[in-house]
Amino acid sequence: MDPINLIVGLNLLISVSANISGAKRGMKTKVTGALERPKTYLQKMPPNVAAVVFILLTLAIFKIGTLGEEFEKQYFTVRIIGMVVFLIFSWLQVLSFKSLGKSYSQDIVVFKNQKLCTSGLYKFIRHPQYLSQILSDLGAGIALLGYVALPIIVLVEIPLFILRASAEDRLLANRFGDEFKNYKKHSGFMLPFIG
Repeated sequence: MDPINLIVGLNLLISVSANISGAKRGMKTKVTGALERPKTYLQKMPPNVAAVVFILLTLAIFKIGTLGEEFEKQYFTVRIIGMVVFLIFSWLQVLSFKSLGKSYSQDIVVFKNQKLCTSGLYKFIRHPQYLSQILSDLGAGIALLGYVALPIIVLVEIPLFILRASAEDRLLANRFGDEFKNYKKHSGFMLPFIG
């Protein structure tokens, strides 16, 4: 197996496993503790698209839906850059989920006793989990030369995660009022100092 594919595959397995505890906690929110959970396609569509991307990237590890071996050599440096981006942002995503603690959920939701998370990565940007998801998927797609996964990431996943993050901002603004308004002044939307 190609060494880049092997590294991406191992990291994908390990980083997804690291998020399982957060995902289990997020599943509990379906039945307990939610104060507000808007009914919107943004609850299920972005996670479902991310699952499809995960499947496509997993297939790409085994060279299904990827450019041929002649492109692997030609774009070796680009693949290395993609792999490094994937490695960094897959672990920043784990860190961002862990930073949320009990406030983590797979849904767009506000809990009864929720506090606004403004520390760690959240000190600089309001949605590091989505930025990390997007960049880790892009990095993996580039590292694997996934011609099936990359268009879905760019054309579907990125817009959906931006819409979902905007919906979360509106929900948090309603719940936390001036506290969120002040936080928003000092943090970027998905990039530091922007929005």
